[in-house]
Order: sequence, then C-alpha cells, then structure tokens
Amino acid sequence: MKIGCCVNMIATQPDGTGIEFVERLAGFGYDYVELPLAEMMALPEKEFQTFFEKLKKSGIPCETCNNFFPKTARLTGENVDLPAILEYAERALSRAESLGAKIVVFGSGGAKNVPDGFSMEEGYQQVVTLLRHLSPIAQKHGITIVIEPLRKAECNLINTFAQGCRLAQDVGKEYENIRVLVDFYHLSEEQEPVQNLLLQGEEYLRHVHFACSHGRRYPEQLHEDNYQPFLDALKAVKYHSRISVEAYTKDFERCAPLALKLLQDSFL
Repeated sequence: MKIGCCVNMIATQPDGTGIEFVERLAGFGYDYVELPLAEMMALPEKEFQTFFEKLKKSGIPCETCNNFFPKTARLTGENVDLPAILEYAERALSRAESLGAKIVVFGSGGAKNVPDGFSMEEGYQQVVTLLRHLSPIAQKHGITIVIEPLRKAECNLINTFAQGCRLAQDVGKEYENIRVLVDFYHLSEEQEPVQNLLLQGEEYLRHVHFACSHGRRYPEQLHEDNYQPFLDALKAVKYHSRISVEAYTKDFERCAPLALKLLQDSFL
C-alpha cells in the first residue's frame, strides 16, 4: 500500500495547489503527493513549468490528481458544452501525465451538480456520456479516472460507493479505465455501510481518500473514529494500491506524521 496526501485542502498560497507542502511530505516519508488538477490548469504554462520543477526537486512523485474539473465548468444541465469540456480534459490529462499521475479523481461536485429544475436522470445520463468520451482520452495518457462519491451537502449526484459502481457499470464494461474511489469521510457522512465496499470493491475500487469523519480533519489515532471496519473491508477486497489523506489541519507538522503512522501501522 502506498500512502499519499492531498495538499490542496491545506494550501496557503494564492494558487491553491499546496505545492508549498511537498518537500515536507517527502521528509515525513509519504510515498506520493496528490495534487489538484483544476488549480494546476489555472497556471499559465510558464508558471506550470516552475511548479513542475519544484515538484521534481521535492523528491516526492505525484501519482494521483484530484479536482479534475473547476467549479465553473458545467457538466450537467442545459448549458453543457461537450466539445469545450473534452478540449479541457485533453489538456488537463496531458498535464497530469507529465507529472506522472496514474489516477485522476472525478468528484468535481460543483461542476456535475444537477441544476434545480433539470431532470436528475438526464443529468445522470450526461455524466455517463461524458465518461464514455473521457475514457479514451485518459487511456491515451495512461490514466484511470476514478468516480468519487460525494456527500449530499456537496453534490446531488453520486453520493455513495454503490452509486459510483452503478455509474461505472452504466458507462460500460468496455471502459476499463473508469472505476471508483471510496472516501471514508463521505461514506461516514452518508452513513453508507461498508458492506457495499465488500460487495463491489474488488471489481471497482481503484483509489481511497481518508479523513476523520469528525470535522474532516487529519486522522491521528485508530480509536478516535470507526476506522477499523473500513480498513478491514479494504483488506478483505484485497485493495493494496494507494490511500490519500484528504483532510484539513491547522497543525500540519504534527498531524501529517500521525496520519502516516496510523495508516502504516494498519497496512504495512
């Protein structure tokens, strides 16, 4: 199991990428960093190259990216511009590949949230169609897109791991690089049983996000939350790829090593 960290949620600089934390992650012993794609896409080419050099010098690879689409993108509703979306995706996935990413997370709650008054089923079908178009683009760049279920407070479409698996099924078996993520925080918020993970995790699970469900903060101790059944379920479905800490903290220097140790003790 590789253990990484999403740094955009603790970013302190205007670009919102969290690049300022990557060297410390490497020093703590994390295996990789998860960087936000939409924020990196907002960087002009010259600034992106400077960003890229900082990452290279840090000594820690970027194996995964979150935040695929910016909130300003419109993926459902009346005003979907599919050619523009796919043009953005081509550029974004190209940047992700240049960083070394193998996984791109498709949560993008603000972008895929179905607008009021628009048919939920039609919005769902728009996402199915989008993923069918995205799959060959991602495949060309050696990337798997993982559907991220989000709590209802953040998005009204795809709120559970079971729903994420259904979406991957509806996209089609031939699209083998469209799979699903499970996030302990969102799973806890939606009170989704880990049984769903046991039922479909071995086939569909390709990435994991992890945070304490109390305040979405960095996990510190095994007993502070109901982590054990979730961790046991990951082992039961033979998941051994990557798990990223995606959480908030005001004390990164103390909390990041504690989160790493908790996960190392659980899996390594």
